[in-house]
Amino acid sequence: MLRRRAALAALPALALPAVLAACAPTDQGASDGTLEVLASYYPLQYVAEQVGGDLVSVSNLTPPAAEPHDLELSPAQVREIGTADLVVYSSGFQAAVDDAIDTQSPEHVVDTSDVVTLEAHPGTADDAVVDDGEGEGDGHDHGDEAAVDPHFWLDPTRLIDVGHAVAAQLGAVDPEHSATYAENADALAKSLTQLDGQFSAGLKECATRTLVTSHAAFGYLSERYDLEQIGIVGLDPEAEPSPARLREVGAIVEENDVSTIFTETLTSPKVADTLAKDIGVETAVLDPLEGLSKDAVASGADYVSVMQDNLAALTEGLQCS
Repeated sequence: MLRRRAALAALPALALPAVLAACAPTDQGASDGTLEVLASYYPLQYVAEQVGGDLVSVSNLTPPAAEPHDLELSPAQVREIGTADLVVYSSGFQAAVDDAIDTQSPEHVVDTSDVVTLEAHPGTADDAVVDDGEGEGDGHDHGDEAAVDPHFWLDPTRLIDVGHAVAAQLGAVDPEHSATYAENADALAKSLTQLDGQFSAGLKECATRTLVTSHAAFGYLSERYDLEQIGIVGLDPEAEPSPARLREVGAIVEENDVSTIFTETLTSPKVADTLAKDIGVETAVLDPLEGLSKDAVASGADYVSVMQDNLAALTEGLQCS
């Protein structure tokens, strides 16, 4: 606990203020003269708020504490996608949003899949995870080995280009304030670069570089900071690991002197907790930041502060000095 407190105290405050998740209907934007911006999940909402400032009203299509993968849109939300001044989303991540974009054809969009190069990371396929009823996996691959990892925002540097793309589209909608949007994007880039520096310094010297997580959402973070991600399951957080997979992860933990298995917000920690107890290691929480948890919303947390909490958990769990 002292190590965690020390790690938190050592992190400098960033320049950008914390912003609460916005879920107000987009017609509020029309009434106060701001631009109406829709973001499909939280990290994109954060970017839009930082770049747009008080010139925009940002609504998140994914409610707080909800799994963005499972998003279903109401008819009103679908209509809003067609009338919003700007929609920021990631094609291929939320099928309901992809369908609504196709049917509503909003004039101004930022598709992060056109901005950020997505990658496939080792260990993200959900192979040999489904129990066949006899205590073992059924031997089939239940994931797509070629499928890319969508969680690019866990490398803060990859949000920088998204911020500039949002600024460009806001400037196209509102040319009078295009310079302001560009300046805000530059400020966001500076903040994200500072956060990146904190992670690089905090994770430079660690007792282990093996990051064991409940599901393989942290590939971009691991790639950026020279960690090796081991997911109990792949990209699907609802997948069930086979006994064989649990034994395999347990062996990796023992071979690499791993002291902590990381669970997550928004998904059940039961499997990871049981495995950790069985092999005698600790657990800690990492937030994949697909959406803010209820506790994070209540405390006024934002992308930067949650990432700083992640860094504190990592420096303690990986025994970094």
